[in-house]
Order: sequence, then C-alpha cells, then structure tokens
Amino acid sequence: MIEETAPRVPTDKLVKAYLKMNASLTEKRQAYDAEEKVLKDKMAKVKSALLAYCKSENLDSVKTSEGLFFRTTKRNYWTNDWESMGKFVVEHNVPQLLHERLHQTNLKEFLEANPDLLPPGLNVDSEYSVTVRRK
Repeated sequence: MIEETAPRVPTDKLVKAYLKMNASLTEKRQAYDAEEKVLKDKMAKVKSALLAYCKSENLDSVKTSEGLFFRTTKRNYWTNDWESMGKFVVEHNVPQLLHERLHQTNLKEFLEANPDLLPPGLNVDSEYSVTVRRK
C-alpha cells in the first residue's frame, strides 16, 4: 500500500502566515482593549454614582425597575514583612492563610542549583514551544 502524504508547505510561507495572523490578532486585541477601557471607565463612573447614592441615603441595597444594586465592603490583606508573617504562620499552625502556589522561576532556579533535592509531591510538566519573530 502506498501512503499518500500532503505536500509540505515551505517554512517561509508558514512563518509569513503565522506573522500575518499574529499581526491581525494584535490589531484586534488593541481595538478591543481600547473599547474595553472606554466602557470600563464609564462603568466606574456609574458605580461611583450608585455608591454615592447608597452613602447619601444610608442604604446598602436598592431595588429598581431595571435591577438591584448593593454596596459591600471589600477587604484586601497583605504584608510588608514576609519573614515575620512566615514565622506567625508556623507558630500558629495556620498554613491556610497562604495561597497554595509555587513560584515558578524560583523553583526552577532551586532545582537547577540542587539537582539531588526534589520536593515531595512535586509535579513537572514540560512541552516544546515555537517562538516566531520577524526578521
């Protein structure tokens, strides 16, 4: 049985096609980003007006014929002293205060510097990728 193969496309044509599609995506992304910024700015002004209304009327929620809006308190926590925070977490056995995530670059550097040390439970996924650039 003779197996037919599709004709090979020259790599210069593949690169040209890729760059053209990438330029189109960039153009569309920039147009979208510009429109999104305009809309988000307008939405922020409307939210500000609704928040001012809640404050002036001393209300936490308002029902209208078009929908409901309510104000909530959002809190963000952070530390400027990670060393002390780390000691606190260990001292009080509260690892749940931390977000379970590995710092990719630091872990890669650690493993390269310590090839015989492998943290238990560590999973690694590697894949090849291709980067295309204009000449």
